[in-house]
Amino acid sequence: MNVYEKRGIPTIINAAGTLTRLSGGIMRPEVAAAMADASAYTVDMATLQGHACETIAEITGAEAGYVTSGSAAGLLIGTAACMTGFNVAAMDRLPDTAGVKNEVIIPRSHRNSYDHAVRTTGARLVEVGLPDRASGAGVRDTEAWDIANAITERTAAVYYVATAESQPPLSEAVKVAHAAGVPVLVDAAAELPPQANLRRFIEEGADLVVFSGGKAIGGPQASGILCGRQHLVSAAALQHLDMDVFAELWEPPASLIDRTALSGVPRHGIGRPCKTGKEEIIGLLTALELFVAEGDAARHARWLTDVRAIADRLADLSAADVTITGDSDVTAVPKVSLRLTADDPTKAAADLQHQLLERGPPIHLDMVNYRSGVIVISPMCLKPGDAVTAADVITTLLRR
Repeated sequence: MNVYEKRGIPTIINAAGTLTRLSGGIMRPEVAAAMADASAYTVDMATLQGHACETIAEITGAEAGYVTSGSAAGLLIGTAACMTGFNVAAMDRLPDTAGVKNEVIIPRSHRNSYDHAVRTTGARLVEVGLPDRASGAGVRDTEAWDIANAITERTAAVYYVATAESQPPLSEAVKVAHAAGVPVLVDAAAELPPQANLRRFIEEGADLVVFSGGKAIGGPQASGILCGRQHLVSAAALQHLDMDVFAELWEPPASLIDRTALSGVPRHGIGRPCKTGKEEIIGLLTALELFVAEGDAARHARWLTDVRAIADRLADLSAADVTITGDSDVTAVPKVSLRLTADDPTKAAADLQHQLLERGPPIHLDMVNYRSGVIVISPMCLKPGDAVTAADVITTLLRR
């Protein structure tokens, strides 16, 4: 009996992917063991984050790195760093933005619910561009000149949400931002795999990049990575760490914080509620190293085994057209796509998901496109045996 069963909490089969509302992914035993080991000791948290800084920098190619309590926390302290730099008084004032740059430019098509983390700092989002292609009214989106035209003396940063479809290209956004001395903060929370993306955004000139630790990396759900310019990562750390210290006794690692750049020691910053524990830091670093060691090809092959097992069991269904996506691209996540053939495919998809949730254990599917009658099965969070169980239950229900 597992810990959830002991408390009467039902576990699920997560065939939807690494969604936070479904508790994210499943950590490898090595990661869980490392976290348990970390929990048995105490360390200086600044020293631990200094080590994380060096490890993340080596893997990402950034000047510095930091472990956050998730991607949104990284966006919050990353934005705060862009706004205050090493201005200790400004750190103490946030979210009061008096006397600091408080505007963050964002392409209008990049707006999303997670930018609330940026606004938490007191920053004001300045939307630019027209996403005609998204509305179906044309083919264009935000362009680099839109960003350049919006930069003023109040601009603290450009916020860029990285996806395969994001416009303008990051390199063009970086070019105009840097021409005006403005840093670029990239939200790449779910942009792994491919593994190369750990370095790609830094190589394209981003000043800060945020990754989720609890998705493809396989770390703790409440973890993330902030990497980029040394002075910005340092400013972020200063607004996140426990700063209840005597100035004359405070000796942070130089790899993380340059004390000589500070006019004083800041108090608890705006990122203080986003605490990251020693267990999450060790877990994230362990998972990150395992992620890099495994590589895209081996990871893809592991996922593809489950995907093919599912597709084979669903192949003879008359109620759905079954296809595998991403099977020939080792940098993608292979998935099973079911396009339902019912007269009302939207209702059929919704009915199927409801029936899957009513059984035990409940099975969650990727329902992003269910209104088009399409449901998707992701292998990322499946435990051994889950693929066969899910496929057999779906087959039974659809044959009815």
